[in-house]
Amino acid sequence: MTEVVIRYGRDDELQAVLDFWKLAGEGTDRRDSPQGYSALIDRDPQALLVAEIDGRMVGTLIAGWDGWRAHLYRLAVHPDHRRQGIARKLIERAELRFREFGAFRADAMVLDDNEQAHHAWRAAGYHRQPQWGRWVKPLTSRFHGGLIPAGR
Repeated sequence: MTEVVIRYGRDDELQAVLDFWKLAGEGTDRRDSPQGYSALIDRDPQALLVAEIDGRMVGTLIAGWDGWRAHLYRLAVHPDHRRQGIARKLIERAELRFREFGAFRADAMVLDDNEQAHHAWRAAGYHRQPQWGRWVKPLTSRFHGGLIPAGR
């Protein structure tokens, strides 16, 4: 395999990343948007890790640090490049980032039905915590391509 290079996501590849997530991500209720991507990069330019082979995007991982906790999400690897260690390299880079901040633990958001992802996370040393559940509440809803406050 050609060398995998891990770098940070950039403003100028917004559409490429959104398209990549449609291709490589598992089906969810996510509502990706250019505004959300830009907000991520503006807030923390090093949060989005991108894996490349020969200049081609083959993987992503968001390594979010809120100053208290280390969160991992949006692990996606191109279908043609899975099971080649790309996810592991992204996770290792994220963990290095978190250690530099002084984080003592990282958590990963993983879909219950995404068995392929379970294998990747287990191989990286992560385990499911049965005592925790993710509780969510939508704060916005989509209306004709724009955001409106929930409940309106």
